[in-house]
Amino acid sequence: MTLGNTALAGPLRAALLAADFTYEGTADLLGTRAHDALARNETTPGLRRTAGGGPLATLVRLFLLQTTVSVADAEAALPGLVDRLSVAGLLEQSVSEVRARLDCRPYGTDDDTPLWVVSDLTPGLDGGPQRVVADHVLGISPASTSLAQLTLREPVGSALDLGTGCGVQALHLAQHAQRVVATDVNARALAVARFNAALNDVDDVVEVRDGSFFEPVREERFDLIATNPPFVISPATGERLVYRDSGLPGDRVVEDIVRAAPAHLAPGRCQVLANWIIAADRPWDERLSEWIAADHDALVVQREVLDPSAYVELWLKDAGQHGASDYLQRYDTWLSWFDEQGIEAIGFGWINLRAPGGSAPGATGRARTELLQWPYDVEQPIAPAIGEWGRADPTAVRLDSRPVAREDVVQETVGAVGAEDPSTIVLRQQRGLRRARQADTVVAALVGACDGELSVGQILEALAQLLGHDAEEAERARTTYLPVVAELVAEGFLTA
Repeated sequence: MTLGNTALAGPLRAALLAADFTYEGTADLLGTRAHDALARNETTPGLRRTAGGGPLATLVRLFLLQTTVSVADAEAALPGLVDRLSVAGLLEQSVSEVRARLDCRPYGTDDDTPLWVVSDLTPGLDGGPQRVVADHVLGISPASTSLAQLTLREPVGSALDLGTGCGVQALHLAQHAQRVVATDVNARALAVARFNAALNDVDDVVEVRDGSFFEPVREERFDLIATNPPFVISPATGERLVYRDSGLPGDRVVEDIVRAAPAHLAPGRCQVLANWIIAADRPWDERLSEWIAADHDALVVQREVLDPSAYVELWLKDAGQHGASDYLQRYDTWLSWFDEQGIEAIGFGWINLRAPGGSAPGATGRARTELLQWPYDVEQPIAPAIGEWGRADPTAVRLDSRPVAREDVVQETVGAVGAEDPSTIVLRQQRGLRRARQADTVVAALVGACDGELSVGQILEALAQLLGHDAEEAERARTTYLPVVAELVAEGFLTA
């Protein structure tokens, strides 16, 4: 693979657009069943749907279904480009057929901007070989999509894609940043990322640099840092897959990024997709809280927890090791290492950092940290909810505050049939993180009365009268429920 000739990117983009080789175009051609089958690495339904020919069908068969097409069909879909793309390493041709050497995939975005991502071919189609080489350039993946949905899309002056891989995050960042720097240590990934920037006509915005983590930007600061680092936690044995293995012990790569990021914020935000160790003798949130700078806001959300066996199986299969002759030996070595390190489980989730004060939108000037375990469904993209969290200031809640209940909050009650009062009341958000919390009747009534007209003190006074409280009980209620109101603001049930 060379892809050094980025001058081919413009003509290729024109050909892809002319054939309607876009996310919407390919989805319409394949239909739901074939599209879903391809997501499961099965190509037969797609081959049936594209048997009719035409430039779009040819490109789908060539790049997405990874089958051969005739030279004539390839020339019709990519006029004047087949020989040049073969020299560049994107295609391979014989006398009569053309095959893709790299994947070129339409990528859908929230604003319908047509994008394409070149990467190494998807392994494992139709039960084929899963093995990948050490410098494999991963394409669009669940992890890259998760980070894209997590990253805030506010306009910024500068952004950093740390560990860019094929450049997916850099393409997103280029839509709302005036300048993007993308770094990596994988030479093949750097070549692909440069080509992808040119293919999507953002090479004047995206600068790709060779180097490990923050080394290529040692003296620079950014408004936004987004990173999907090589976070897989494994023993330092066997071959290293650069896209997922950092070479550092345990979860050190994530810790190093979280500790180093504040020095590279201008101020701004750093958003990290990560794995971390859950030690047998220590709560996960206590461990991670030590990584966070005391003067930075931090929202850490643990989305999933895997036991060591499930984690090892996941990543051995990812590397195509399942069924290999040494599979059981690798499995046992990895599990033994987890035991030696006292690792009880592996957490997966998001780390969001923000320098308080300065120019960051919604900055309150007060550092706030929340480490939340929330494995339930959330609204995607989740980025707007992350931004709203950063704007909330629960420390400003007073008795004279006039909070407003969020419109999407609903009350759920559980109780025996015919009972006068529910045994359980739950307040649940329908948007964003979709948090839920159990409430008593006072909290439920208080939230219901928060319309911005009445102050917290007035609402609590009215509730005290309804409940027949004397002066001492009313004062105790104010002392008890004012901190609860602050929690409701912090968690997004109320806006102050």
